[in-house]
Amino acid sequence: MKVTVYSSPHCMPCRATKRALTKANVPFTDIDVSEDATAAEHLKTLGFKSTPVVEVELPDGVDRWSDHRENKIKALASIAVRPA
Repeated sequence: MKVTVYSSPHCMPCRATKRALTKANVPFTDIDVSEDATAAEHLKTLGFKSTPVVEVELPDGVDRWSDHRENKIKALASIAVRPA
């Protein structure tokens, strides 16, 4: 499982999402869309207009959502591979 958080500076839902993922021991990569035009364009082509956007690559496909979604983070925590 690979988790990517697309965020922007001064975004409170972005901070809350990253904080909740960290607390749940879910490893993730953070991409600041204000500094990465390719990432910003990727989100636009998918129809997202605001951050955060969380993208989860799973063996059976990709799950994406926007905004701070505690229920989704809890579900990720239950399947995340934690380092030994």
